[in-house]
Amino acid sequence: MAKPFDDSERDAVYRAIYERRDMRHFVPEPVDPAVLRRLLDAAHHAPSVGYMQPWRIVRITDAALRTGLREIVERERLATADALGKRRDEFMKLKVEGMRECAELLVIALMDGRERHVFGRRTLPEMDLASVACAIQNMWLAARAEGLGLGWVSLFDVDAVHRLLGMPEGARPVAILCLGHVDAFYSEPMLETERWASRLPLADCVFENGWPRDEPARE
Repeated sequence: MAKPFDDSERDAVYRAIYERRDMRHFVPEPVDPAVLRRLLDAAHHAPSVGYMQPWRIVRITDAALRTGLREIVERERLATADALGKRRDEFMKLKVEGMRECAELLVIALMDGRERHVFGRRTLPEMDLASVACAIQNMWLAARAEGLGLGWVSLFDVDAVHRLLGMPEGARPVAILCLGHVDAFYSEPMLETERWASRLPLADCVFENGWPRDEPARE
């Protein structure tokens, strides 16, 4: 039987999980290159369906590209606000990205030529995206262990980012990650603090032997 981690090692894993936050506030201090390399390597060691390793990571070091990405995000932020109707003003008060302040900006994308990978994807082609999400989560937890904040920005026009970064046909950007030092980690998810949403009870998300017939509909 496999041996578990000792108590302190196990506690460290759970601490990273529970204290991970989607960060929006950063301080202007560079990330040690050795630490950045560890984080990228952690992402690259994520599980992937059929071992296809579909993640591609673009590190943005050009100031003009960073500005261009931020402009794309800002356009989508305004479009999202308009689509929210009565919650528009509430949404506009939220800080949804830290792209100007973060030390490192990374664009995470799906590889091109993914149609060649059939193992595990014949009936669930979206498992390539699930694999990329695993890579992002690996980096997120490793960043928390390193004392660095990471924020996932998903408000952007996919085609605009694709063009800006000169991605090949078939590749697809799925996340802009802000990475850097922070003064402190949020004590709870920021959207809980702002009363935008709250965490569901675990019992509402875990079923046994099928879907409950009385599962309530959610808006």
